[in-house]
Amino acid sequence: MDKVSINNPAIFFEEEDIPFEEDILRNPFSVKCWLRYIEHKKNSPIKLNLIYERALKELPGSYKLWYNYLKLRQKQVHGHLLTDPCFEEANNAFERSLAWMHKMPRIWLDYCQFLMSQGLVTLTRRMFDRALRALPITQHHRIWKPYLEFVRLHRDLPETAVRVYRRYLMLMPEDLVSIDRLDEATVRLAGIINNEKFVSKEGKSKHQLWNELCELISKNPDKIKSLKVEPIIRQGIKRYPDQTGQLWNSLAGYYTRSGQFEKARDIYEEAIQTVVTVRDFSQVFEAYSDFEEKLVQCFYKEGEMTDEDDLKFDFHITRYEHLMDRQALLLNSVLLRQNPHSVTEWLNRVALFEGKPREVINTFIEAVQSIDPKLAIGKLWTLWVAFAKFYENADQLEDARIVFEKATNVNFKHVDDLAYVWCEWAEMEIRHNCFDEAMKLIRRAVTPPKRKVDYHDNTEAVQMRVYKSLKVWSVYADLEESYGTFQSCKSVYDRIIDLGIATPQIVLNYAAFLEDHNYFEEAFKAYEKGIHLFKWPNVFDVWNTYLVKFVERYSGKKLERIRDLFEHCLKDCPPDFAKPIYLMYAKHEEEHGLPRAAMEIYKRATKAIRPDEAHEMYNIYIKRAAELFGITYTRDIYQEAIESLQDDHARQMCISFAEMERMLGEIDRARGIYVYCSQICDPRVTKNFWDTWLEFERKHGNEDTMREMMRIKRSVQALFNTQVNFMSAQMLSAQAAKQAHQDELEDKDEMKKLEERARELAAEAEQDAVKSSRAVSFVRSQNTDEELKDLTRTNNPEEINIGEDDDEDETVEEVNIEKRPVPVGVFHGLVGDEDD
Repeated sequence: MDKVSINNPAIFFEEEDIPFEEDILRNPFSVKCWLRYIEHKKNSPIKLNLIYERALKELPGSYKLWYNYLKLRQKQVHGHLLTDPCFEEANNAFERSLAWMHKMPRIWLDYCQFLMSQGLVTLTRRMFDRALRALPITQHHRIWKPYLEFVRLHRDLPETAVRVYRRYLMLMPEDLVSIDRLDEATVRLAGIINNEKFVSKEGKSKHQLWNELCELISKNPDKIKSLKVEPIIRQGIKRYPDQTGQLWNSLAGYYTRSGQFEKARDIYEEAIQTVVTVRDFSQVFEAYSDFEEKLVQCFYKEGEMTDEDDLKFDFHITRYEHLMDRQALLLNSVLLRQNPHSVTEWLNRVALFEGKPREVINTFIEAVQSIDPKLAIGKLWTLWVAFAKFYENADQLEDARIVFEKATNVNFKHVDDLAYVWCEWAEMEIRHNCFDEAMKLIRRAVTPPKRKVDYHDNTEAVQMRVYKSLKVWSVYADLEESYGTFQSCKSVYDRIIDLGIATPQIVLNYAAFLEDHNYFEEAFKAYEKGIHLFKWPNVFDVWNTYLVKFVERYSGKKLERIRDLFEHCLKDCPPDFAKPIYLMYAKHEEEHGLPRAAMEIYKRATKAIRPDEAHEMYNIYIKRAAELFGITYTRDIYQEAIESLQDDHARQMCISFAEMERMLGEIDRARGIYVYCSQICDPRVTKNFWDTWLEFERKHGNEDTMREMMRIKRSVQALFNTQVNFMSAQMLSAQAAKQAHQDELEDKDEMKKLEERARELAAEAEQDAVKSSRAVSFVRSQNTDEELKDLTRTNNPEEINIGEDDDEDETVEEVNIEKRPVPVGVFHGLVGDEDD
């Protein structure tokens, strides 16, 4: 093709370049136009450089053009010798680009990498320095990384590397251990740790920097000369208590690596005696035991050992064993440093010194001096008692008494703690047959103070309030019963009651004591005092024992007084405790009073006790009435029970009632009871009732009564089905209504209201069922079979007409009815008795 020149005779281009030339003539400041032209000439490197030069002349501030041009230059020199002029031309291109792109770190990085590839050390270092001066500090981290790599490549220039790293540490002081100058590195790291304003670029905390410093100086003791290691680590121990164990191990490890084994052992011992957490103790003790074990291994030599070697080996073995034996005691010391007011840990420490009396005594003394009674965790009185018992077991009673005496002066947190001390002291005296001394101690404990003090006033000392402690008075009463006189013991019990600290058990004990001495009226007075002291249900045991004892003594004599006692007891008696009282009352009336009065008591009991116990009480009532007045007397009781009991119990009562009437030969009455009870018996649930009725009809009925029972069964089942369907329909209609008004009621809980409505409907249906069940009249014995049928037809309008003739006016006594077998289908598969 022909070559054409426009304006400049030195520039030649081909004919297909004309559209691109015209485009850049029209838009000389458009980067896109130049890039399209460059893309067109990408296969002509020489001309491509010329186009880039022309474009950069027009657009010297375009980063995109400079970046692509410099990449092209680097690509063009690939494979050439370093002495080739093209390298110099590429360097000149980078220099010219930096005149405009001096804020672009990518250009600086590419230029430095390009110079590093040429092996120009000085020029590369200067170029890195220029980049650091030109770029803002926020972008220096991008330059330092290749700069440090460049320094590491030239280890033959250590002074240059050190100077570069010193400059780098001004920006990144924590990046230390890259070159083998640890002494200076530790100095720098210590400096930045002490600088409160320092903020790590890598997000490291002061704690992490402390750990790095401690690890660095502990593992390189021979290279650290400028710092005092021990003060630094001790400062870290005070500053970071959560890393105490690790820092102690670092300090001991420093001396271990320095060969100062005795100093390391002293550090371990100091650490064990000062750490306050179990975790730190575990870390230090494990490191300490490993240290001793390695020393033992170092002094053990295979083969023959000299006497000196054996001595050293035995010495270190003994040290190691002594350390392991002290582990439990050292751990206990840590727990006590953690909480010196823990009574349990002090007792555990005493147990560790078992067999060492002097250490045990010192431990007890230290414990009682260290524990603040108001801050004690655990029962402080047990520590004092254990201290006294230690002397007691050693047959040193005087010392034990001294300990108890000091214990009584301790301002315990609770009155009961001091009371336990007095009681234990008295029991110790009793164990050694010092009964008079024990009595004196208890009298001293219960002596009231000179001024009146409220027992529950925590601002008063426990010594001022212990005179009202029931524990002390109970021990006092036991001592008086065992070793005192009747009057002294009685006065103790009276004093307990007067102080208002008696319990029902104290009252019972007092009454039993009086009865043992044949003071029965005094015992009954004690019961009366207890009854006035306590309310239900606490007074139940007092009343129960009182009534039993009184009835037992005056049975059949003071009948009116006994009745007054029972009435007084039952006046405020809650239903939960009424049953045994009523049974006792009724039994007494049966034995010594009027049987009809006993029946009246049983009747009252059925109303006064809990509803779930009424069924059992009715059974007792019926049984006693049958024994006293005959079985026919129980009919009214059965009727009352059926009307008052819940359906489940009423059903059982009906079955029992019907069985009784059957035994009496009252078949019609029994059948009437079954009819009455059927109204509360769903055939799907109460199968047992219907089976019982069926068995009854098989034995005592006929075809008509069997059909009547089946009709009633279907009627009752239909009734229960109707109730269920009614409830379901109501629930569905309510749900549909709520769904229609959902927009208006969207803030309300639909399911909750639906469930409430369902519960209301169920309650209504249950009430209807009860009403319908109670509507059936009770069948008396004078009702004839025909009247019973009429009544059944009246109350069951759905009766199936089976075509029976009306023959009420006919007399059937003298008519001989021909006996014919009943078809099996009538009984629906049930085999009947031929005699029926």
